[in-house]
Amino acid sequence: MKVLLSIKPEYVRKIFAGTKKYEYRKSIFTKHVDKVVVYATKPMGMIVGEFSVEEVLVEEPEILWKETHEVSGISKDFFDQYFEGRQKGYALKVSSPQLYDEPIDPFKLFTSFIPPQSFKYIDTETERSEERRVGKECPTECR
Repeated sequence: MKVLLSIKPEYVRKIFAGTKKYEYRKSIFTKHVDKVVVYATKPMGMIVGEFSVEEVLVEEPEILWKETHEVSGISKDFFDQYFEGRQKGYALKVSSPQLYDEPIDPFKLFTSFIPPQSFKYIDTETERSEERRVGKECPTECR
């Protein structure tokens, strides 16, 4: 299964440059997810690529930081602020990041697009239906 994640452009660049190997989350999926489709938030506002989820780490934030900080792509201060007050944190291990040749305007792909606050499961059948409606092909990577 695939999910759509909203990620800030500065971290999107690090993921696709290979310097950010973990994407941190306060909440996690209830279904098995093997691919993440990346929506770069404003000012970009585009779907720019995807990556495989090699594993999902679930730990207390301090332990999570110790295990991942060397390739986190973020500062300790940012990490601490993000997980402040949390007993548990999640880290998606990024694998095989693929930047699309051309970013995808989500408003042309989905009839009513709202960037996910946390994540959004992508229903492949709905996605294909939207492609036909718009009359555009989604790149192979998006299917």
